Amino acid sequence: MDKRSLLAFVLIGIVLAIWMIVNSVYQQPPLKQEQIADSVRTEQQIEDSSSFAQDEIISSDTTSQEVYINADSLKHGSFFSNFVKDEEKEITIESDLFIAKLTNKGAGISFWQLKKYKHNNGSPTQLIESDLNELFLVFETRERNKIDTRDFYFTFENLEKTEYKLKENDSLVLNARLGYENGSAILKKFVFYGNSYSFINDISIRQMDTILQKGYRFVWGDGLCYQEKNASDESNEAIAMASLNGAIEELNADGADPVTANYTGIIDYAATKTKYFGAAIIPQPYRSFDGTVDLLGRREFYHSDRTEEKYSLIFRIPYSGGTITNSFRVYLGPLDYDLLSKYNLTDMINFGWRWLVRPIGEFIMLPFFKMIYMFVNNYGISIIIFAIFMKILLYPLSITQMRSAQKMKLIAPEMTKIRDKYKDDQKQQQTEIMKLYSEYGVNPAGGCLPLLLQMPILYALWAVLRTAIDLRQASFFLWITDLSLPDVIIELPFPIPIFNLKHFSGLALLMGVTLFFQQKLTLTDPRQKFMIYILPVVFTLMFSYFPSGLNLYYFMFNLIGIGQQVYMNKFSKKKMTLEDLKKMPKKEGWMQKKMREAQEIAAAQGRAVPGKQQESPSKSKYSRKKKR
Repeated sequence: MDKRSLLAFVLIGIVLAIWMIVNSVYQQPPLKQEQIADSVRTEQQIEDSSSFAQDEIISSDTTSQEVYINADSLKHGSFFSNFVKDEEKEITIESDLFIAKLTNKGAGISFWQLKKYKHNNGSPTQLIESDLNELFLVFETRERNKIDTRDFYFTFENLEKTEYKLKENDSLVLNARLGYENGSAILKKFVFYGNSYSFINDISIRQMDTILQKGYRFVWGDGLCYQEKNASDESNEAIAMASLNGAIEELNADGADPVTANYTGIIDYAATKTKYFGAAIIPQPYRSFDGTVDLLGRREFYHSDRTEEKYSLIFRIPYSGGTITNSFRVYLGPLDYDLLSKYNLTDMINFGWRWLVRPIGEFIMLPFFKMIYMFVNNYGISIIIFAIFMKILLYPLSITQMRSAQKMKLIAPEMTKIRDKYKDDQKQQQTEIMKLYSEYGVNPAGGCLPLLLQMPILYALWAVLRTAIDLRQASFFLWITDLSLPDVIIELPFPIPIFNLKHFSGLALLMGVTLFFQQKLTLTDPRQKFMIYILPVVFTLMFSYFPSGLNLYYFMFNLIGIGQQVYMNKFSKKKMTLEDLKKMPKKEGWMQKKMREAQEIAAAQGRAVPGKQQESPSKSKYSRKKKR
């Protein structure tokens, strides 16, 4: 087997190995009894109002790894025991964008529904677990009582009604108090806006010197509800993150054990996200909070093919007495770039490698993609136009790659003769092939460089199309009803080994067919003919997991590439011949340069140069220098 064929097999092996590793992350093994028990215990902890709040949250002297309050054994102390019993009431706030519910028990957000987005089952998107109450406080009293404000009933002041409807330019202010009207109290102020997915939450600690020990924790406790059909894919995008004066730190709970991290400095914001939605807490004014934020994450196991990652965000707020107020803007909504940019939250969208790929996707591809949509009002057509534009943009690189392949095809018969002539002498065979490259000015790696230069662009495009919420639940035509999901046309009764694939994607099949014909048109070595059958099959199976929007792009990209190749091969005004290639001006490429240097070094050392008569020592410039 020649080196190219061996290299091809190695590359396929690497692709398959990477795919199996990624797939092992997506497809979790069946749950062990211990995992099931852990999950049950976690749910019980949520019901007991401990959720993900840990002893780290409660005591400023402990770390993030000291965990979980036992609410049943909680002693409230002399002050807070006065606010344990009351009737729970909910306040509903509705706008054109969301429906929110606040409860007087804890004065937190218990419900947040996005009216313009739907769950995969067709119901409206609800971001908060129904039995939870987010944005709560946890601290320790001077009596050593561990306090979670979700256990106590706040009083909403001057509350006129329990249901409010906000128009686009309306705002609503709600004030809640835990404590006494003119004495010690915890005050929470909410300001909602009819035209925004964000709201203001001010927290004031008033005259709690003799009650509060050192400070409190402001907590988002348990991540976000999953919305997509493929929970594994959504978990793959789920993270917690913190921005420290522009520097992004991320926490990923993709392992079996819970993970924690804490960061100190100027905190721009802390956030958690799934694939298309996010929750962010932004201290106000922006970059005014100099302190510590903790990120906590864990995995929840439900059954063999479903896991969810849950994250907590914890701001540590010091308190030394008197009255202090801390203000936060909370964003609960879609990961829409234009919306996030208003609050400096665009880093919540994963566009790829920050210093190379991200700028291409964020500042070039996404704006252009949105501009196309403004004219055609269909994301499927936008992707097709986008593919045509990208092919035009990459045409100089593509034409270089095609010409290199054309040259290799012209000298292929000569290479076959050399291989036949020196089939028993591999070293001489390689030497003669290098001489052939030099004689005809062919760079065997000439087709690789244009491909490498395209990679950052193609990866940026992949990131944009994969994370764009615009494609979510956007239909195209016929069987393609959601460009963010695989377009399944065949469900399999059993999974395909290695890939664990249980369906076939229509656009992935079309992409595989175009890849087959594209490879067939560019084949330069008959001995690699088997590759035009193997690679399309492998990539068809791999791409069957990808969103249909991505596969639509790659299908169109390949189809246009086939058209370009057919034109070059059959309709070019002047077809290049081997004689034309030989007469063309020669430019010493990297490979030829290295070959020449190797020959010169061999001559200098007095060794015979393969494929070249050795100069006598008296005629060698290197020998003359040596004699001096």
